[in-house]
Amino acid sequence: METLTKQTAADVTVCLKAVSDPTRLLMMKLVEANELCVCQFVEMFDMSQPAISQHLRKLKHAGLVKESRRGQWRFYSMNQESIHAPLLQNILSHIEDTDSQLLALRAKEAPVDCC
Repeated sequence: METLTKQTAADVTVCLKAVSDPTRLLMMKLVEANELCVCQFVEMFDMSQPAISQHLRKLKHAGLVKESRRGQWRFYSMNQESIHAPLLQNILSHIEDTDSQLLALRAKEAPVDCC
């Protein structure tokens, strides 16, 4: 097993607070391997765009996701260069790929009209 880089308690707290919300944790599991657009998150989570944007803002502020713009659309992916990346990958590895919530979200992962 890979040894995790030691971090300060404050740094670990930032990461844990960001993923302590079930929606944000599942968002991170989804962007672990795929880049997704805000509109895809809206469709997948059946939430309003402002609510999704607030979750993504918190993940971005913690340094867990990267944002790229394509026209008016914003796409998010896991920030592999983050100091939190090893800890986050370890956390995400504990989520079963057969988790019913995760499977339901991935079933809605098809591209949507806005992108």
